[in-house]
Amino acid sequence: MAKTSRTKKEQPIILITNDDGITAPGIKALVEAVKNLGKVIVVAPDKPQSGMGHAITIGHPLRLSTVQLFGDVEAYHCSGTPVDCVKLAVDKVLHRKPDICLSGINHGANHSINVIYSGTMSAALEASIESIPSVGFSLLDYSIEADFTGAAYYANLLVKQLLGKKIDKHLCLNVNIPPAPKELLKGLKICRQAYAKYEERFDERQDPTGRKYYWLTGEFQNFDKGKDTDVWALENNYISVVPVQFDLTNYQLKTTLQKVLTKKH
Repeated sequence: MAKTSRTKKEQPIILITNDDGITAPGIKALVEAVKNLGKVIVVAPDKPQSGMGHAITIGHPLRLSTVQLFGDVEAYHCSGTPVDCVKLAVDKVLHRKPDICLSGINHGANHSINVIYSGTMSAALEASIESIPSVGFSLLDYSIEADFTGAAYYANLLVKQLLGKKIDKHLCLNVNIPPAPKELLKGLKICRQAYAKYEERFDERQDPTGRKYYWLTGEFQNFDKGKDTDVWALENNYISVVPVQFDLTNYQLKTTLQKVLTKKH
């Protein structure tokens, strides 16, 4: 396993981004949580980008401007997506790969199937693709007044541990924190992604001119009763930690198909 090289006297470089936008309380909580662990640099969207997945900006210019929102922490807001932020940070801001990339703290869940749609996790996965160890943090509370105390505490704990170890350069962790007071959180639990998804429907409505439009609604359904999943962990006040990867190959099915489809007939 590889570790980003740096001398003993150098501070680790911590890149922070998110998908809720640079003014969201969650990213401020994350900056405060880890700024004692290294040199923090923030590059985040200038507006909310939730649900953008791994979208990148093509055919339109990207804007990158400095902002002063986090005291003496160097920060920039970007007109693009969370993935754009990571790409621009490495190429135009840092001019080298950071030691770790952190995304979040997201307002709302990114467990189970949410990882597919999440801008928070896509930013973390983009860093992983670029050989930067990464972590996406999400708190299961959509409120603008959410309490990030417990999430910030465990973010500091986890990042400190990761920076002190030799870690795989493609490491990517999906970390979700229950909306419980810090004293009720039971600690980190390594999990697998649950098979759960939204049972969705589109409500048909009319605008003031009488034209139809559709509004996505639905309910979250957990089809996985395993006690080793992120959903189970969160329901039981554990912080779920799911290792994820950008390689979507189904290796088990690949082996089966090689046996079935390559037979001579």
